[in-house]
Amino acid sequence: MQAAVRRTHTATATRHRWTLSLRRNSPVDAQALYPRSPLGEAEPGIPTGRDVEWEPLVDYRRSGVSETTIHGAVAWASGGRVVHSFGGNVLCYGRSMMKPLMIKAVARALESVTDWPQRAIAVASHNGDPSHVAAAQSLLPRSEWGLVQTPLDVPLVQFGRQVRRPRRWYHTCSGEHAAILRGCRERGWGRVGYTLPQHPFFQEYLNVLRRDLGPSWTPLRVARDGCGLPTASQTVAELALGFAGLAARRDEDWVWEAMVRHPDLVGGFNRLDSTVLKACEGRVLAKEGADGLLGLSVVHADYPSGLGVVIKLAHGWNPRASWYVARGVLGVLGFRLRNPYPLHRQKAFLVPGVVPPGRLEALERVPTWDAWDPDRDRYYYAWERYAAAASGGARGP
Repeated sequence: MQAAVRRTHTATATRHRWTLSLRRNSPVDAQALYPRSPLGEAEPGIPTGRDVEWEPLVDYRRSGVSETTIHGAVAWASGGRVVHSFGGNVLCYGRSMMKPLMIKAVARALESVTDWPQRAIAVASHNGDPSHVAAAQSLLPRSEWGLVQTPLDVPLVQFGRQVRRPRRWYHTCSGEHAAILRGCRERGWGRVGYTLPQHPFFQEYLNVLRRDLGPSWTPLRVARDGCGLPTASQTVAELALGFAGLAARRDEDWVWEAMVRHPDLVGGFNRLDSTVLKACEGRVLAKEGADGLLGLSVVHADYPSGLGVVIKLAHGWNPRASWYVARGVLGVLGFRLRNPYPLHRQKAFLVPGVVPPGRLEALERVPTWDAWDPDRDRYYYAWERYAAAASGGARGP
C-alpha cells in the first residue's frame, strides 16, 4: 500500500515538473494556440477548403434533376509521377487511410512474432466486432493491455439494439495501436509516448513516406488523429504516390498479403475497403480513412510500376459516395465492384473527370444502378395529360 502511494506521489510530482517546464519553455502564450477569428486566417502554404477549386465527382438526381452534388478531388499516380488529377491538389491529412504505410515502420520487426490475422488487424480500421477485438488483443499479453492508448469507444457498426460500455478495444484503431506497441518492443524502442510525433515510430514512418516523396520531404503540418496518433499533412497527389509505391513494393513485406487474406478484419461487414479487397481478388489494396478518403493500390498491366488512386471528398466521410466513384475507377481498369445500396428515389451519376480522358469511354459502360433498382423517382405515365383533362373540366366559382 505504501509503495502504491509513493508511486502515485512520484507520478504527480513528475507531471507537475513537466507542466512547469512547458510553461517556462513555451515560446507562445497558451491563448495564442486558439484561433483569433471564426472566419479563419490565411497561413502561407496552407490552403483552406475555400481556396481549393473542388470539382463535382458524383451527383444524385431525382427524375433527372440534380438534388445533391458531392465535390472532391481524385489523383492517379504511377512510376513516381501523377498521371491524372481532378479537383485540385488538395492538402489534407492521410488519417487512417495511411495505415498500410504506417505499419511498415515496424513490419519487419512484427514478421516473426505475428500470424496473418494479427497482421491484418494491425492495418485495420475495424468495426469493433468480437473477431476484431480478439485479434487486436492477441497482439499483446494481457499484462500489457493497459499500454494501449486508443480513446474509449463503442463498436463502429452494431447490429440490433446492443448496449456496449465504451472500451479502448472497441475503437476502430485498437489493432494498429497494439501492433505498434508490439513492434516498439521488438525494435527496442521505448513504449512510453508511442503516440507522440517525436517518438521513433513516427519518425520511421516519415522515412517510409520519403521513399516515394523524396529524401527531403517533410509535412507542412502534423496533427493529432482521432485515435491519438500523429497524422501528417499531404496533398492528394502525394497520397496517390504513396499508394502507387504500395503496389510497386507489394512483395517486400507482409502488408499486402495480410489485407488480401483477411479483408473482413481490415474493415468489416459492408465496409467499402473490405468489399474492394474481396471483389478484386488480390490485385487491389483498398483502405478507407477519415475524413472522406479512399486509397486504392492497383496491380495492372497498363501500370507496370504500380498504380495509386486516391479519392478525397470535400465534405468528409461519405462511404456511399466514395463507393460510386470507386466503382467507376475500378470499372475502367477491368474490376467489377458491386453498387452500394440504392439511393432513395434518386440515381447517382459520375463526373467524367474521375478517370483519365482515355478511359472515359469505358466509364460510360459502368452503370451506377442495377436492374433490380427501378426508377422510383419517376411517374410511369404522362401525368401532364391527366392534369390538362382535369383542369379543362373544372368550373370557376
